[in-house]
Amino acid sequence: MELQQMRYVLAVAETANFTRAAERCHVVQSALSHQVSRLEKELGARLFERTSRKVRLTAAGEAFLPAARQALEAAERARAEVAAATGEIRGTLVIGSIPTVTAVDLAAVLRDYRLRYPQVRISLRTGASERLVEQVRDGGLDAAFLGVQSGFRSQGVHDRELAHGQHVAVVAPDHPLAAEHQVDLSRIVDEVFVDFAAGSAARAQSDEAFAAAGLRREVAFEVSGVELMARMVRHGLGIALLPAAFAAELPGVRGVPVTNGPVRVERLVWSRFTPPPAAAAFLALLGVGTPPAA
Repeated sequence: MELQQMRYVLAVAETANFTRAAERCHVVQSALSHQVSRLEKELGARLFERTSRKVRLTAAGEAFLPAARQALEAAERARAEVAAATGEIRGTLVIGSIPTVTAVDLAAVLRDYRLRYPQVRISLRTGASERLVEQVRDGGLDAAFLGVQSGFRSQGVHDRELAHGQHVAVVAPDHPLAAEHQVDLSRIVDEVFVDFAAGSAARAQSDEAFAAAGLRREVAFEVSGVELMARMVRHGLGIALLPAAFAAELPGVRGVPVTNGPVRVERLVWSRFTPPPAAAAFLALLGVGTPPAA
């Protein structure tokens, strides 16, 4: 069984199409199909159901896929370790981040990293903090930047606090609160709110602050992205609570300090296992650990 055959199977599984898989792998379709068929013969089972309209994994294919991914990742890591031993950092770096990170200038950090380690392939995924922690723990991400409430504890990963700060009330420029120098939660509790989904760490920061003050608010609009949240605020549909440092970067809105408002803690998490060279170099750039020896 060859690694290239595994790559072809993964490409077909992910594209659900032999032609697109061949294009992704930069080979002609006949060569890719032949290698997949050879592998199926070696395994004694068909990995795909093929029709004129679609390609679908069989039960055997579903069982084969996780092991194939692990084998390819192990091979990639082995190559990266050998390269690091000769003074070259290569491989892949997969970073996760909340969309509102402010503790670091992530774009600048990734730019500096790419300049230092041009042989590393970098990927960035954004998402909710609780999901990012799971992906780091499961090995899907090398590290992630979170935004969580002060009592949040991440299990099964290394963890470091980067920054913490207060939320502000984000309002439209013509909103009555826009003229205020500061407010407290009791002043804004009757406003209509735009917020993240219930149950998310981003939402919990505000929910816990209102609960601690003995107040109950209405969240009329739940959104998954801060861009939509800001647009809704600008159009006067409601107000939002966002970290002060991030809110200051949003155009067309005003941030009003909230005296007893939510506190957001930004944290960096990374795997408890020994990081591959590319990840170790990224953590070292952030001041966590030391870079791989050249």
